[in-house]
Amino acid sequence: MFRIGYRTLKTAIGTAIAIMIAQSIGLDNFASAGIITILCIQNTKRKSVHASWSRFAACVLAMAFSAFFFELLGYHPIVIGIMLLFFIPATVRLNVKEGIVTSSVIILHIFMDGHVTAGTLLNELLLLVIGVGIALIMNLYMPSVETKLLRFQEKIEENFHTIFVQIAAYLHDENSSWDGKEITETHDLIKEAKTLAFQDVENHFLRNENLYYLYFTMRQKQFELIERMLPLISSLSSSVEQRKMIASFVEDLSENIHPGNTAILYIKKLYEMKLIFEEMEMPKNREEFETRAALYQFIREMEEYLQLKQSFRGLPQKNELAES
Repeated sequence: MFRIGYRTLKTAIGTAIAIMIAQSIGLDNFASAGIITILCIQNTKRKSVHASWSRFAACVLAMAFSAFFFELLGYHPIVIGIMLLFFIPATVRLNVKEGIVTSSVIILHIFMDGHVTAGTLLNELLLLVIGVGIALIMNLYMPSVETKLLRFQEKIEENFHTIFVQIAAYLHDENSSWDGKEITETHDLIKEAKTLAFQDVENHFLRNENLYYLYFTMRQKQFELIERMLPLISSLSSSVEQRKMIASFVEDLSENIHPGNTAILYIKKLYEMKLIFEEMEMPKNREEFETRAALYQFIREMEEYLQLKQSFRGLPQKNELAES
């Protein structure tokens, strides 16, 4: 379905405003103010500021280069090529190469004028100030992504719940069926959520971290551990009595997935279960030995899973329910 986004809307409005302002004060090549606005509007505030600075600096540099090369060597197309051989490396060295396209507009304006005067440079500078200024003003407003981040959080937790439920179901009955779609879905959800959370960080100048970004990073690491646990679970023989204990633990865990933090309770339960395993008879054959090894590996992976959650301070919630 056809949809107009915030950035598209801001670009359209900002471009029109920039051109109108430039035209109303009688600037030559006034439409170029709109081009500069288009190039400076980005999808985050920090990117917009960086893009604006790069373009402004590159354009001022372009004016200086144009005045030097054109007045020294003449207004000929070959001179433009010669100048670019020096100008482009200079922008790269100064880390403002994003402004090369914008500054080429300024260079061509001066070239078409056929001479460099204070009025010409002032005209180009005003075009630049109007274009960049309108872009920055338009980018002051960024829609909140809090609701979207919350939806990602809830869906990821819902998938974690389903995955653990299915693990417990398999431990109770290895003939239980599961298509595993939550595995692929969760991988994609975490990736999208981290991208959105990082974008939110980029929209706040005084914030270098975002709790949601840290949260989704934590979930990503936990999810990697879950993927490592699945083969361990499937390798457990149906005859081992520990299967029911693990199934009970995983079931309890699945019912307590929230943004809070009481992982310490489950670390304690895991430790108690480990002590019970250690008190059981030693393995009598190869199959029992491999099963015992898989059990201990599962405990190590689960312990790391819970420690990741424990190290996370939690998301601010109205409901202070805990989570593992």
